[in-house]
Amino acid sequence: MVIFKWIKMSLFLTVLLFTAAVNGEISYTVRVGDEVTLSCENVIEGQDKCDRTTWMLGGSKNSVTLFEHGQIHKDAASQSDRLSVTENCSLVIKKVTVEDVGHYGCRQFNRSGRQQGPDAHVFLFVVSMTEQKNRDQVTLNCSVRTYDHCRHTVKWLYEGKDLDKDLKTSQSGCSANVTITTSRLITNHNLFKCNVTDKYTGNMQLFTFSLQSSDDKTDHFVLNNILLAVRVALLVLPLIVITVLQVRARGNQRPPAENMDLNSVRTEQRSGPAEGGLGK
Repeated sequence: MVIFKWIKMSLFLTVLLFTAAVNGEISYTVRVGDEVTLSCENVIEGQDKCDRTTWMLGGSKNSVTLFEHGQIHKDAASQSDRLSVTENCSLVIKKVTVEDVGHYGCRQFNRSGRQQGPDAHVFLFVVSMTEQKNRDQVTLNCSVRTYDHCRHTVKWLYEGKDLDKDLKTSQSGCSANVTITTSRLITNHNLFKCNVTDKYTGNMQLFTFSLQSSDDKTDHFVLNNILLAVRVALLVLPLIVITVLQVRARGNQRPPAENMDLNSVRTEQRSGPAEGGLGK
């Protein structure tokens, strides 16, 4: 029974590989946040800013047009800051997200507006790596997001080798987990790599696990400091205002004894010259 399943799976993969080769399909597997350039293999020369090239996401049904008539399509307006097209009409996607996963099609048109040749098919898969902390342990997850069925094998490596047997690991479809101590992650996080292999093409890639990027840390650090400063200001400002008002109020109100002494001095200064004048 096991041998039969193995033969069946081998035949299935062989058919898929043959189909991909015949249709000229190209696939890319990138990590979340990366930039990827999807090449269009059937580009017609002599275009003005790729005005006869159309990029679509999805199959023949429910597809979304991303680029058409030399510009980003209105249906992709929300992604316009991440999408662009090169001189050879390749589609560039910046800061890839899991929502970018899918089947892309590059379609060419002649000068009369008729489609010329078949679509060029491009598949994009995205690798996401996350961590989930639980007290003094953390579970690392590496998964490949796909628009259809899983066509990748995923496993964790440490220093380029299989993990120690004493580590808690699990695999399911296009996902793999490993649980380690938090201290080990902090000191050796760059030694953990996710091995992703495309079963159709045989292409193997290694993705290094990284803690939160320095840019993200800087952004969060600055934001937290700003929020902290605002909170402190809101607490301290009323106290400062109250103190200033109290100081001013005390300055304007002199003690009664001090006022009497000042009045006596002023009276003596006024009466002194007058008495001298009468004596003369």
